[in-house]
Amino acid sequence: MHALSPRLAAYCLLLLLFTSCSVQQHISASAKEKILSAPALKNAHVGISIFEPATGRYWYNYQADKFFTPASNTKIFTCYAGMKYLGDSLEGMRYATDNNTLYLQPTGDPSLLHPDFKQQPVIHFLQQQTASKLYITNDRWKDEALGAGWSWDDYNDDYMAERNSLPVYGNSIKFVQTQTEEVAGELAGKPQVAIFTNPEINWKLNFSPDTGSAQLQVKRNYAENIFTITEGKEKAKEIAVPFVTHGLSAALELLKDTLKKEVQLADKVWPQGLALKTIYSQPADSVFAPMMHRSDNFFAEQTLLMVADKLMGQMNDALIIDSLLKTDFKDLPQHPAWADGSGLSRFNLFTPLDFIWVLNKMKTDFPWQRIATIFPTGNTGTLTNYYVSDSGFIYAKTGTLSGVVAISGFLTTAKNKSLIFSVLVNNHASSGRAVRRAVESFIQSIRRNY
Repeated sequence: MHALSPRLAAYCLLLLLFTSCSVQQHISASAKEKILSAPALKNAHVGISIFEPATGRYWYNYQADKFFTPASNTKIFTCYAGMKYLGDSLEGMRYATDNNTLYLQPTGDPSLLHPDFKQQPVIHFLQQQTASKLYITNDRWKDEALGAGWSWDDYNDDYMAERNSLPVYGNSIKFVQTQTEEVAGELAGKPQVAIFTNPEINWKLNFSPDTGSAQLQVKRNYAENIFTITEGKEKAKEIAVPFVTHGLSAALELLKDTLKKEVQLADKVWPQGLALKTIYSQPADSVFAPMMHRSDNFFAEQTLLMVADKLMGQMNDALIIDSLLKTDFKDLPQHPAWADGSGLSRFNLFTPLDFIWVLNKMKTDFPWQRIATIFPTGNTGTLTNYYVSDSGFIYAKTGTLSGVVAISGFLTTAKNKSLIFSVLVNNHASSGRAVRRAVESFIQSIRRNY
């Protein structure tokens, strides 16, 4: 092999520099046209980073080292931690036996009696037990039901279920309304409304006298499981409403009906020195995929708490976040403010460069096929109706809060270049859809042209 002459080497270097500058200039022009000057983003704060892992070269950065509220892009960090530390299958419950007594230690597993999972290994195990007494401990729970920086008045919405060490039914109650037509009697031809809950509950239900509502409405009291129901005109309607967990109290009450036996709280009678065994529940990726595809906040929160339980011996967001930032994520370009597992918190602050870094780490540490299964592609999950022509070429996580639109992920271009990108938009005063379309146009221009 012959070495390049100094003149040829210099020429090649100049060509590379020229090409790099050309790409950067073209992407800069596209960003200005499609995002920075777009009416929907007028006065918004925008951060953009485009990175090519194969060369280690940034194609474009715009305010990429500035901090932004990332909304559900926070789940990318939670997902990495879960993929690395929770193994192939989730620990559903730890247990020990002693003198005809079964002792249980919950792990924070979000799949217990969750409607997404028909197979329930933990429930099956508990139903088969013949022990006369069942005790459960809550000594590893060291956090609050609602996360730091969450919007308190969203407590009634299905995306803000409480967190705890033993979640059941996704810590939510499903209210179902159906209507039937009477065929005889004085009520003939009049719709009869039936409302039931899943699971069945003994908690207080109040019915509003309002009969003019077009939609079924269910409002829970802020701090107690009392629900006010307003019937709607729909023939069939379902609403999920988070319940107050009260530590383990609500879970144990609901489990009693399912198990047909009572489980008692045992913080003070747990014997020392018992050898714990583990019941595994679900494949880990069967939780991570919906966490990313539909941006499931509850799965994300419990995933981070499960990592804390596994690594720290206690379920505490602040503790595990501090540990991860000092170990796995110690080399982040900018040190973030990280508050929760889901991105519900307005306290979260990350930079686009942070997301480039963690996505590149994810691609290095895990098989691509696994990543492509967990992340949604075009026209799936939260990308439904977006990037329709880019299915199979883009895998990304979105994020949305009031005034916030974010998307970070992986992109394969028309010329088969593998890129990692992050676009974070804060403080926009337009519709989220208009902002997402502007960002989509920019990302698609990169895919088509390079």
